[in-house]
Amino acid sequence: MKIIFAGTPDFARVALQRLLDAGFSVPLVLTQPDRPAGRGMKLQASPVKQLALERHIPVAQPRSLRLDGKFPDDAAAAREAIEAAQADAMVVAAYGLILPRWVLDSPRLGCLNIHASLLPRWRGAAPIHRAIEAGDAQTGVTIMQMDAGLDTGDMLLTERLAIQHDDTTGALHDRLATLGGRLIVEALEIAACGGLQPQQQPGDGVTYAHKIEKAEAALDWSAPATTLARRVRAFHPFPGAATALGDDAIKVWAAHAVADTATGGAPGEVLAANADGIRVATGDGVLVLTELQRAGGKRLVAADFLRGFALQPGQRLACAAAAEKETH
Repeated sequence: MKIIFAGTPDFARVALQRLLDAGFSVPLVLTQPDRPAGRGMKLQASPVKQLALERHIPVAQPRSLRLDGKFPDDAAAAREAIEAAQADAMVVAAYGLILPRWVLDSPRLGCLNIHASLLPRWRGAAPIHRAIEAGDAQTGVTIMQMDAGLDTGDMLLTERLAIQHDDTTGALHDRLATLGGRLIVEALEIAACGGLQPQQQPGDGVTYAHKIEKAEAALDWSAPATTLARRVRAFHPFPGAATALGDDAIKVWAAHAVADTATGGAPGEVLAANADGIRVATGDGVLVLTELQRAGGKRLVAADFLRGFALQPGQRLACAAAAEKETH
C-alpha cells in the first residue's frame, strides 16, 4: 500500500517510523512549516520532517490546505503533490491543519487518524493532558476514519491503556505513541484485505480536550490538593505547573496530595519544608512539592532546592493570578 503521512510532533514521528519499518511505501509527507525554536530562535524542522528527510521522502509544508483560504498557492501545490502520490490512504497524526473535503476524499481509502483517546471522550487538541487532569483511570488510542467534523468519524480500531497514578503527560504520551504506531499498522493491514468494520461513535460521553494554554500553569491553591497534583502531572512537560513567592517564580515538576484536613493553614501557606518535600496547604488537603525549579535554574529535588532557596513555615505561595504574572 502507498501511504501519504500527515503529522508534525514526536507522537507522529513514532507512527511514521513504524509504518516505514512495516514496509509501507510513503511517497509523500505533509507536516507543519518550520518554526523558530531554541535560545537562538532558529527555524527548526518538525520531528516528522526530520525523519522524512533522513529517509529521502518528499515533504510538503503548506500553511493551509484550503483552496479558497489565505494561502491558496500553498493549497494548490499540496493538492498537486497529493494527487501525484496516488496513495491508497492518508494517515494523520497530530498534523495541526484542518483537512478540507478535497483532502479527505483524495485517497482511495480516505484519511485515517491516530487519536490518543478512547473516543468520543476527549475529542480535540490535548487528549493526553486532559485525561490526566480529569483523573481518568484509563485512556487509549482510537484509529478513526476522518470526516469533516472534529474527531467525529467512525472508529476503526481501539485499544485501552491504564493511566498510572504517577503518570505525567510526557510518560503517557510515549506509551500512547508506541500504541498508536502499532494500531495504525494493524488497521492498514486489515484495510488491505477489506476487513475493517467501522463503528459509529456513541452519542453519549462526548468531551472536548481544549488546547493547553500557558495561563493554566498557575496553581490555584484554593483548589483541592488532589486536583492540583493531577494538574502538576498533566502539565509536565508543558507548560509546567507554576507558583510564586514574592518576586520569585517557581515551577513545580512533581508533587503528591496528602489527605490532611487539619492543616490550620490558609491556601498556599507553607506548612513545612524539609528534605521530604515542601508541604503546602490547599483548599482541601495538603500538596507536597518534591521537585521544583527557580526561574533560570535547574530542576531540583526538594532537599537540593531548599539549600539555595529558604522556605519557612508561614510563608505563602501566590495563587493563580499572581503566579501567572510572575511566571510569564
